[in-house]
Amino acid sequence: MSYVEFLSQYGDRILSGTLVTMVLTVLAAALAVAIALAAGLMRLAPNVLVRGTATVYIEIFRGTSLLVQLYWIFFVLPLFGITLEKFTAGFVAVGMNLGAYGAEVVRGAILSVPKGQWEAALAINMSPATRMRRVILPQALLIMLPAWGNLLIELLKGTALVALIAVADLMFQVKQINGTTFLSAETFGTALIIYYILARFMITPFMRWLERFMLRKVGRV
Repeated sequence: MSYVEFLSQYGDRILSGTLVTMVLTVLAAALAVAIALAAGLMRLAPNVLVRGTATVYIEIFRGTSLLVQLYWIFFVLPLFGITLEKFTAGFVAVGMNLGAYGAEVVRGAILSVPKGQWEAALAINMSPATRMRRVILPQALLIMLPAWGNLLIELLKGTALVALIAVADLMFQVKQINGTTFLSAETFGTALIIYYILARFMITPFMRWLERFMLRKVGRV
């Protein structure tokens, strides 16, 4: 079977899996960003309980395997009365895992904002919340964007693990196709190319555009 014949026969299934992977990536990324922002701010809170809660979450999710976390969310939580549909369990696991890494990126970026900016906002009598929202976070976002680009690519690749709980993403589809055709080079080679295209021509350009937008937003261009 030629590669063109392979694509004509199995292209629809591969495309279907690719669309599922893209949706998983978007949902997991949205969850990861929300968690990272919340946990990163909590890590800077003066309250010991708030700071400790964020630290425990970050250490657990950074210190254990994403695969184990996925299995816990899908197979173990039902034992405690919390049952998630497999698609939901997939993006929640990936989002929570990458959110823990992102939280430290957020914390580091906030602490990297020059001290003079904090003092200037304090001098004009801004409240802590307003100071963070209008002065610190916009500058911190610009600092953290390059690191977030890398994290989102890792998140995209991490979604491949959801195939292990039978979510019909790209990896699940190519494994099924390979199991019936034994055309390993064609199936996994196609998956490799698609993951590269998604990372190189979708996530990377988007993050570069976002960097340029934030540069204009903070008046640096």
